[in-house]
Amino acid sequence: MTKTGELAVDVAIIGAGPAGLTAGYLLTKAGKSVAIIEKDATYVGGISRTVEHQGYRFDIGGHRFFSKSQQVVDLWNEILPDDFIQRPRMSRIYYEGKFYSYPLRAFEALFNLGFWRSTLCMASYLRYKLFPIRTVKSFEDWTTNQFGEKLYSIFFKTYTEKVWGMPCDEMSADWAAQRIKGLSLWGAVVDGLKRSLGLNKAPNDGQAVKTLLETFRYPRLGPGMMWDAARDKIVATGQGTVLMGHSLEQLAADGEGGWRMTATGPEGKVVVKAAHAISSAPMRELAARLHPLPDTTLNAARLKYRDFLTVALMVEGEDLFPDNWIYIHDSKVKVGRVQNFRSWSPEMVPDEAMACVGLEYFCFEGDGLWSMADDDLVELAKSEMAILGLVDPARVRGGAVVRQEKAYPVYDEDYAANVAAMRHELEDKHPSLHLVGRNGMHRYNNQDHAMMTAMLTVENILAGKRVYDTWCVNEDAEYHEAGDEGAEAALPAREAVTPDQAAALASVREVPERIKPAAKGQKAA
Repeated sequence: MTKTGELAVDVAIIGAGPAGLTAGYLLTKAGKSVAIIEKDATYVGGISRTVEHQGYRFDIGGHRFFSKSQQVVDLWNEILPDDFIQRPRMSRIYYEGKFYSYPLRAFEALFNLGFWRSTLCMASYLRYKLFPIRTVKSFEDWTTNQFGEKLYSIFFKTYTEKVWGMPCDEMSADWAAQRIKGLSLWGAVVDGLKRSLGLNKAPNDGQAVKTLLETFRYPRLGPGMMWDAARDKIVATGQGTVLMGHSLEQLAADGEGGWRMTATGPEGKVVVKAAHAISSAPMRELAARLHPLPDTTLNAARLKYRDFLTVALMVEGEDLFPDNWIYIHDSKVKVGRVQNFRSWSPEMVPDEAMACVGLEYFCFEGDGLWSMADDDLVELAKSEMAILGLVDPARVRGGAVVRQEKAYPVYDEDYAANVAAMRHELEDKHPSLHLVGRNGMHRYNNQDHAMMTAMLTVENILAGKRVYDTWCVNEDAEYHEAGDEGAEAALPAREAVTPDQAAALASVREVPERIKPAAKGQKAA
């Protein structure tokens, strides 16, 4: 839907991804008017969209619909009540021609590695448990302490450097602490013993406990189905406008606490006037388009992103492997991960006589991989699948390429200070500007975490003040691949702090990344 001219709404929203659409849906449900701009002319959902090519559907990166938050689960059910299917969860690591379960199962991993290499791995593990690296600065430091140098080099180093395009010793330890926290070799050993002895049972009915490790829900036509439905519901209220193919040109403070958003679309410019603005745009891009420019524009300009492309191959024959995806820990090929789209949903592949796999390549926009012609990328994918022994190129009947810019915010050694500087200035100077989502907050959030940031933001807008700290989302201490769906009844909200409290806290911590709760007896801002 496109319009030109001027619009006046309660809230202007930049980006129609999970965060932006969640905010728009909840605001219109509460009677607020919204205008959402999305630079993609065809798809909503951002990185959670589903691309269609000749009847085949491609998930951009793989999005399991699993959340520990009951409120997020309830919202999914409300937006898409009749189209979820239950799918088995399986992902493995491919290393030197063998498959390893992921998350790692210690006995399987040690058996596949062989006696001598397993002995070295265990010795290395014990060495770093007894004498850990004291000053942990990098991903390499954190993971070596957790697993030992040998297991780190086998199961983390190669793949991680493919994903991020930088050495592991230059990556912040924050990424490991956020994405694989709580996962340990000892935990894998205990889990393996429980499985071997049949102890992983629910207490009452004797059935295996259903967690992310075993099953997940998924829209039958891919994640884009969810966000198409959210967009349609927003528009159907009569309170929401979704402007496709519109890019942010400028977001200007109006001098009265509100905003004037200018977007460029296929029919010219649109100006949206609003009391509040919500941005899920990459923080670096937002900073460059704010007026007046923030003092921390240079901090935002230093933020980096990793881009991503998928080469989908349509292959004659039945499914090639049962996994949802396979991590490729092999330096002989450039591919980092392989998706099996039928394992996500049988309806993603329109022909029962065909399989469809997606090879994922991590790159930087403009580099050799990103700029390669689509036909050449399809040939590269066919040759690499042959090297890995996963697909016979002679059976490939077609291919397609999907590019995704700014898929991953990079956690280098300076990112936290740059994000903190940008965040604190915007929150201090512009209480009606709200940052949400993965790129909006430059934070490696899952889809449900992005939604949570939007849900708390809506609560703040409806309350008329910044009641909750959205930055507390995704700070739990539990490993993302564990836990029970809907186990948390409430959102992970905590009271915001005043700017003075934030400054005081920032002055006493090493990296001013997190805002802490207000002290007991103090009111929130």
